[in-house]
Amino acid sequence: MAPELQRPPHGADERTTLTGWLDLQRKILRWKCAGLSDEEAHRSVIPTSPAMTMAGLVSHMRWTEHTWLEVVFLGGDKKTNPTFVPPGGGADWRTDGRPLAELLTEYEAQCARSDEIVAAASLDDTGRHPDFHDGGADLRWILIHLVEETARHAGHADLVRELLDGTKGYY
Repeated sequence: MAPELQRPPHGADERTTLTGWLDLQRKILRWKCAGLSDEEAHRSVIPTSPAMTMAGLVSHMRWTEHTWLEVVFLGGDKKTNPTFVPPGGGADWRTDGRPLAELLTEYEAQCARSDEIVAAASLDDTGRHPDFHDGGADLRWILIHLVEETARHAGHADLVRELLDGTKGYY
């Protein structure tokens, strides 16, 4: 059964619209994970993208929010984020068999932290990290990117879930 999924209201202010769309996509990603066993969450069903598991998607999105809001926007330390761990990157997708419930809890905590950061800033505030080309992006741009990135991977989760157990869910 689908959770309460609502689009932001028509005519809402810009902040409400951006955060509403982001929250909707986050909920869709969590919904796609509902009822999966840990074995299913870690099963790779796309031969050309073995890291794209449900667990990998949740981990990646947790670290995506951390990257854009805590590292790029606030200027935090890159070393706290596996996205920047060599060699070859992709460490944010690796879950080492960790339980899906644990990954979802971390994702939800990161989303709550992200919401706090967004609430405390103006959409016109710019990122502070000097090492990033996009470090000068304003919060508005970052939120639009997070909506795009989360929606993209929620779509991947929809496909992965259907390949895992045939479950389809439409919103």
